[in-house]
Parts: sequence; structure tokens; C-alpha cells
Amino acid sequence: MTNADYCPTKTDAWNNLQELATNAGKTSIAALFENESGRVAEMSISADQLLLDFSKNLVSQRVWAELLILAEQSDLKNHRDALFAGAPINGSENRSVLHAALRAQEQDLSTQEEHHRHAIISDQLAQVRQVSDAIRQGEWLGSTGKAITDVVNIGIGGSDLGPKLAYAALAEFSHPDIQIHYIANVDGAEILTTLAKLNPETTLVAIASKTFTTQETLLNAKTALRWFEKEMGLKNAQSSTHVVGLTANPKNAKAYGIPESQILEFAEWVGGRYSLWSSIGLSIAVSIGFDKFLEMLDGARAMDLHFQSAPLNKNMPVAMALIGIWYSNFLGAQSAAVIPYCERLQLLPSYLQQLDMESNGKGITQDGKSVSYDTGAIIWGQTGTNGQHAFFQLLHQGTRLVPIDFIASVKDSLSNEEHHRVLLGNMLGQASALMTGQPAPSGEPHRHYPGNKPSNTLLMRSLSAKNFGALIALYEHKVFVQGSIWNINSFDQWGVELGKKMANALLDDSPNITLDPSTKALFEYMASND
Repeated sequence: MTNADYCPTKTDAWNNLQELATNAGKTSIAALFENESGRVAEMSISADQLLLDFSKNLVSQRVWAELLILAEQSDLKNHRDALFAGAPINGSENRSVLHAALRAQEQDLSTQEEHHRHAIISDQLAQVRQVSDAIRQGEWLGSTGKAITDVVNIGIGGSDLGPKLAYAALAEFSHPDIQIHYIANVDGAEILTTLAKLNPETTLVAIASKTFTTQETLLNAKTALRWFEKEMGLKNAQSSTHVVGLTANPKNAKAYGIPESQILEFAEWVGGRYSLWSSIGLSIAVSIGFDKFLEMLDGARAMDLHFQSAPLNKNMPVAMALIGIWYSNFLGAQSAAVIPYCERLQLLPSYLQQLDMESNGKGITQDGKSVSYDTGAIIWGQTGTNGQHAFFQLLHQGTRLVPIDFIASVKDSLSNEEHHRVLLGNMLGQASALMTGQPAPSGEPHRHYPGNKPSNTLLMRSLSAKNFGALIALYEHKVFVQGSIWNINSFDQWGVELGKKMANALLDDSPNITLDPSTKALFEYMASND
């Protein structure tokens, strides 16, 4: 648990890093390679089939050593132990944070409580296997006796982003005759245009909501039920085989009308943005098959074990977290870019926006004090090579410091040698050019590349289900490490509540809310032009 006396800015390492940061503007990454022997080896980490090279950073060996001391002087190790032991580290909600338990295996368990929890998880995953296998094998039939060809996952946030990312990333293994569709936005155009393309007789709707009270999800579900009634005359469609519920609140799902046998439960301690490993991942299992789904969990487990056992200087999540802290807290970077050189990972930046910004976008410490330092970088990005023809101009010649994560797979069986060679060549070339820069020819200052732009390079041998799982778990733990060092709670999200409250008050015409003049005028304008 967190030490009540801990504050990162009061550590010796923090103060030393502040001093080192004053000279960082004079640091040349290229010169560091010349002056520091063994830099690439020291600043490279392997974890199974993932390789991280963080040598192209504005981080000298002296800075790196001090960052590691910061990790040592923080409460990270105790907090990590508490995470995996199931202690209630989510203090504002008094909850354990046990998404890693979803991918643990018997040999990882030691206490009776852990074995009991594992048995529950196994039962829940067995239901995911049973339902996904039935759908994949054409045995799950709609009300007219036809097999399912389309699954519509209705959720939002973690009930949408994680499964949607995994579905796109692992398209290589997808079922040839079953399509998955993801609906999240309450914008009616999204669900109505999607349903218009489908055959209701062969469509299954998965309502994914932890509480089964999520406003956006239930509104979209209501629209889907009306569609079944209109197109098929199917009343009470929620009780038919066209609907399943994915939830931590089976009582609410039953009250909604979904039969108990069609409710796939997950534990209340599974946070939304960490839920793709649970029953929320049903759509993933339908697409790639349950065995591949287990491979994804195995990859995440491998990263869990690496995070727990590797020394800090060779610990991949720790390295990525510390590099991010150096830029955010000492060099003034306001954002970080994630650029996968793989089109199937195009949703990764969006996924990481929720994982990182919802987790660490906090201004209050674990003990309820206002922070006096930056937390939570702004995450953004796009796939390469598309990004090269969009925002790379700013990265190369702009004035802002934007550390980058370049991500790629060494092999891609869906591509061919020519395409993949060009793709990887572009990634490596961009990272090198950003670092080295180029002087301007005489009389052409607009062709000056200042260089010294930092980046990480993260390689997977291939975009397999296992490596995808490891990649996502890597970022989960990176976020956790940063939250630990910043002494904030990475596992609540109270920031979204006020906006919901205001929206509901507007929609309900509540007399108990005082509107600001701008909002009142805009609401009246929209009402008058309805």
C-alpha cells in the first residue's frame, strides 16, 4: 500500500533529475552514442518476443541511473506487490485491481483466496468458450433457426475500445463467415447505418456494460431491440437468442429481460479499461476462436511475470514509464505520440488514450492532496506511413518536444516482402532522421532539420495473439508504474461524472440546476431549431 509520507518531489532523485534537466537542452542524442560505450545494449530490453530499444532518447547514462533511483525511492515495489496480492489499491472506491488475475495460471497462485478467485474466473471463461464456440460452429441459432453471421457489440469505453482494437489487430485469425461490429457512440447515425446493412435473422447483439446502467449502451441496445421488432416482428427480443449480456451485474441484466443462460458475467473488480481479458472479450473469442483468445491472455501473463521479476533496469514497463516521466516532469513535454507501423494497430492510439489519460489524468494524490507536478501525458498518434504525410512535419521541424513510441512487427504474414520491407524501412528511417537531423543547404534555411527528436522503438516478432496480449499488458503496467511514482490512483475515473450529471439535468429539464448563460443560450437555440 502507499506510504502516506511519500511524495516524489521530496526524493533525492527528483531533485537530482531537476538539476540534470537544466543541461538537457545541450544534450545531443547522437553525441551520446559516441560518448557512451554500450549504449544500445544498456538501453535495450527483451521480454519474450518483444524488444524495446530506448537508446534514441534525450537520456544520458547518468540520467538513466537517476531515473532508476527515483523508481527505487518511490513506493513502486510495494505498490506492485499490493496490486498482484489483491490489496484494495483503488482507495477512492476501496476496490482491488485484479485484471492480471484474469490471465493468471494455477502455478502463479499461492493463497486460498487466489485459488478461489481463479476458479470463478475459469467458470466465467468457460462460458465465453461455450458461447463463442457455438457461434463459430453455426450452432447458436437465431429465432428463425438460422446461424449467426454478424455480432454487434454494444458498449462504450473499455467495453468497446479493447475488443474493437483486438478484433482489428488480430484480423489475420478472424472467422471467415462471421463479422463483428462495434457500436459505442450515442450518435444514432452509427447504430442505424450499421443495422441497416445486416440481416436481423442472423444477427446477435452483445450488450456489454459492467453495471448494465450505462446510458449510451442502453440507448443503443433499445434501438437494436426496436430493429428486431420492426424487421422481424420479434417482441421482447432481449429474451431471444439474438441477445446476450456481458456484465458484472447479472441482476440488472436479468431485470432487463435477458435469460440467465445468456448472461456472461465478469467480476466487479475488473475495471472497464482492463476488461478485454474477461467476458467483455466475447466478440474477440468469436472472431479469433477461444484458443487464440487464451494465447492473448498467455501473452499478457508473460508480461505480468516479466514486470514482477525483471530488475528495474531491464524491466520493460518500468523503462517506458521512467522515460515518460523524464519528458513530462523534467523536460516539459505535454504530449506523447504512439505511431504503429501496422495498419491493423490503427486503433492502438485511441485505446491508449483511454488507458493512459483516464488512468493518470489526476490532480489529487493517493492521500487526497493536490499534486504540485504534472501527471498524465496527452496521448495521440496514427499509423505510419500515413502519419508521415500528416503530422510528421511538426515532429521534424516544429518547436514542440514530442517523444514517440514507434511500434512494428518484424514479420507480417498478411503482407509481402516488398511492402513490409518498405514499411519497416520507413519507420527506422524516420526514427533515425528525427534523431540525427540535417543542416540546411546554404541559403535554404527551410530545409534545416534540427534533429535531437527522441523516440522508443518497440518490435514484436509478429502480430500474434500472444504478442498482442503482451503489448497491451506492457502499456497497462507502464501506466501503473507512472501512477505509482506520481502517487496517484490510476484506477478510478471520477472526472467523467460531472459532465454526465450536467447532461442528464439538461435532458430531464431539471429545475434544480443553474445553467451558465452560454449553455442556456445554446440549449434554447437547439430547441428552437429542432
